[in-house]
Amino acid sequence: DHAPAPDWGWGQMACWAEICRGALSAWRDWPENTAGLFPKNPTIMADQPKEPWLNHMALATVVLAVCATLSTFKGGSYSSQSVINQTLASNQWAYFQAKSTKQNMHELQADSLRLQALSLTANNPAKTAITQKIDEYTAQIARYAQEMKEIETQARILERQRDDALRHNRPFSLAVMFLQVAILLNSVAGLLKIQKIWWSSLPFGLTGLVFFADGFFTFL
Repeated sequence: DHAPAPDWGWGQMACWAEICRGALSAWRDWPENTAGLFPKNPTIMADQPKEPWLNHMALATVVLAVCATLSTFKGGSYSSQSVINQTLASNQWAYFQAKSTKQNMHELQADSLRLQALSLTANNPAKTAITQKIDEYTAQIARYAQEMKEIETQARILERQRDDALRHNRPFSLAVMFLQVAILLNSVAGLLKIQKIWWSSLPFGLTGLVFFADGFFTFL
């Protein structure tokens, strides 16, 4: 037995015929329907008058975009620098703590030997050895104290560099925020050709430029 052939039916055939006829009709009429979208004379758009403020807005947008890009790079650079300096400062303080621990251990050993020396007589030969050991511990304690001062100085320098990087990073971050708002408003103003929207972007742009300059010179 053979499987029966599918019965498409006259309704389905008529539906497909209607779809094909509609597609052919749309393809045939496409040039007429799109004539208004693609003018034959390319000088039509050029003949339309352009408001002068649009040129100023375009130039301002370029300046704001350049400043926003520089703010992004400089802010990221200072942010990375602050993180690195914080890590280095933390390492220095950990080294300082290790030296302090060793110094305390030597001080305890020296104090213990001093107590032992007090219990010995002056003619006891062990007292001389203990005195020499106390002198060695004392020298080690003085060396650790000097090294701790140097480590602390280096840690303080790194912390000041970290704080300086954060001081530069904050205004750059604020500059990016205000400049992006100004660029967004300029884009909307240019798209809708509404000059009042451009005026509303000026305070944001000027504020962003002030923070951008403050990121370099830190005058605020």
